[in-house]
Amino acid sequence: MDALFDDDRPPAAARTSAAPGIALDADARTARARLLSGLNPQQAAAVVSDAAALRIIAGAGSGKTRVLTRRIARRVVEGEIDPRRVLAVTFTRKAAAELRQRIDHLGLRGGINAGTFHAIAFTQLRQRWEERGITPPELLDRKVGFVARLIRGNSSTLPLDVVGEIEWAKARMISAADYPAQAVAADRRTPIPPEAVADIYSRYEEAKLGRRMVDFDDLLRLATRDIEADPDYAAARRWRFRHLFVDEFQDVNPLQFRLLQAWVGSDVDLCVVGDPNQAIYAWNGADSQFLDDFPTLMPGSETIELTENYRSTPQILGLANTVLTLTPSRRFDLVPNRPDGAIPRIVSFENETAEARGIARAVRDAHRPGTRWSDQAVLVRTNAQLSVFEEAFSAANIPFRSRGGGRLLDQPEIKEIITRLRRGGGSLQQHLADIEAQLVAPPDVGESDRPDAARPAALTDDRAANVAELVRMGREFLDLEPEGSAANYLGWLNSALRNDTGGASADAVDLATFHAAKGLEWPVVHIAGLEEGLVPIHYANTPEADAEETRLLYVALTRAERLLTLSWAERRSFGSRSQSRRRSPLLDTVDIAIQFLRESTSTVDLTQSVAAVAAERAKLRERNGAGPRTPRLPGTRGGATTLDADQQALMDRLKKWRIDIARANDVPAFVIFNDATLSEIARVQPTSNRDLLAVSGIGTVKAQRFGQDVLRIVAEHTDG
Repeated sequence: MDALFDDDRPPAAARTSAAPGIALDADARTARARLLSGLNPQQAAAVVSDAAALRIIAGAGSGKTRVLTRRIARRVVEGEIDPRRVLAVTFTRKAAAELRQRIDHLGLRGGINAGTFHAIAFTQLRQRWEERGITPPELLDRKVGFVARLIRGNSSTLPLDVVGEIEWAKARMISAADYPAQAVAADRRTPIPPEAVADIYSRYEEAKLGRRMVDFDDLLRLATRDIEADPDYAAARRWRFRHLFVDEFQDVNPLQFRLLQAWVGSDVDLCVVGDPNQAIYAWNGADSQFLDDFPTLMPGSETIELTENYRSTPQILGLANTVLTLTPSRRFDLVPNRPDGAIPRIVSFENETAEARGIARAVRDAHRPGTRWSDQAVLVRTNAQLSVFEEAFSAANIPFRSRGGGRLLDQPEIKEIITRLRRGGGSLQQHLADIEAQLVAPPDVGESDRPDAARPAALTDDRAANVAELVRMGREFLDLEPEGSAANYLGWLNSALRNDTGGASADAVDLATFHAAKGLEWPVVHIAGLEEGLVPIHYANTPEADAEETRLLYVALTRAERLLTLSWAERRSFGSRSQSRRRSPLLDTVDIAIQFLRESTSTVDLTQSVAAVAAERAKLRERNGAGPRTPRLPGTRGGATTLDADQQALMDRLKKWRIDIARANDVPAFVIFNDATLSEIARVQPTSNRDLLAVSGIGTVKAQRFGQDVLRIVAEHTDG
């Protein structure tokens, strides 16, 4: 945990400023000029603003940390604040450490108090418990094992997914009783039926209470409660830390915002920094509306936008700005400050293996004398896509480091399968067939065995993709060694993925998901797997989810400094099945932007670029009809809806087919599709695999396994 400074707390009524905490060689005016040196007008305005509540909208690569630290230093220099009374809130310990380090470099004695929401809340509670003579409860920092004991069955992955749902609910301040309705309203893709999650959630809270334990989300709730319930304590707390600064404000969730409100109180001294164009964590409970609505939440506040980008070439920014025009809430275009560079390229490959090998060659070609491997990164949408690059880079003897979700072999569902392979006998061929069969049937978990249970979806889809990748590599191994055993396969697997160098200080190419890449940057970036169903991800079936997926690609694009390549595979294997792929519909817009950049004879005019591309995209949509993605009908998820006679007849045919398939596979009928999914199929009457993937409850695996049957039944019904 990040420790905060301890000092004697003066009376609650005290409101005086301490002497400046910076050692000055000249007067404050000279020091101020030094702090403003090298800043552009927008940055300087944010540093010198005297607003009590300030919102800084900081675009990617716009120097937000520089502005935040210099604003703090400037206020200290001019005697406005005592650095000991500053509280800077970040989302990672690494960000907090960087903030303190930069402040130290500016000459502040003793630095400032900086930490994550959870670390600061924990420090507050420990001090409160000590003052009141309360024995602290035990901190539960291993939730998965705790939840696993509340679930019947032996799956090691389901508890992890259930913990994710509990954390989402607590971040949104949703009780166990309200969870089912709220999960359906939020279109959560729950690993088991929402009612089953709610039951586990309720028993989890009861078990913690019975054992006098608290989890990390409880820390935020309890810290908020103490301040809201005790005016004297609240006044003392607000005196002690009266100048608040919050980074990455677009990622704040409702529980964190409520705690922040408690810390701030009515005597506001607050500066927040964020970028609505990089809001990519709604699935985890974050709510960027707090950033958007800041002027309403903090009346009289000031807003300053940082739109000058110092990271990427005009060509890369032109592309990123253009992609962002696809989102309805786009706020501004980034303005380049680097010289012109190469125009980004789109490359297609025969399959995912060829893509990985092609990118490995490109990485080696770009690794010239005087450059580092760590100057390059490969970014993909899902963790399961990384293993084929690990394999290709190992074969090419290129050092790599997997960021974010981690290596395939480190995933819990993969560890579970590897343990079974080590213990079991029989042929590898049979093992792989058995493993692949599990991609259809959900785990047997207590209350989930009922006819209307929902199929595991979003998080489970990610895990299923990891398992499918393990099967794909198994088939690859058997092609090389047809009689190979499970033990030999595991040895080959470790060898194929051997070159992960691990540590952050190593000189290695970064392999990362889009989410894990946020906050990072590289001179050379390869964005791979840009295919329909992956970008945007297939379960993004609402306008809000689609917009977040577009922002996610924008985040990936803006990681590149000078060279950017985008690629996709015409075929991709999922387990033992190879499937034809279409490139991401977002690449249609990218194509137009690249064409515009090629035809430009002068420095790229980003405003004209975006306007021209938007006009061209409108023409494309007019020619192609409704657009690249079939919209999902509202009101069709999670419950019965009224069907007309024709739709009901199709529903009956689909139910009969489902029963036949379930009996043939010896699984409950709901494992194939639940009633809500069949009802939506009957209503939408899909005519293509793309249409199927837009139906709630149908992911890539199910579309592959059952899609042709469903489309045939729909076509026969329509023709008849």
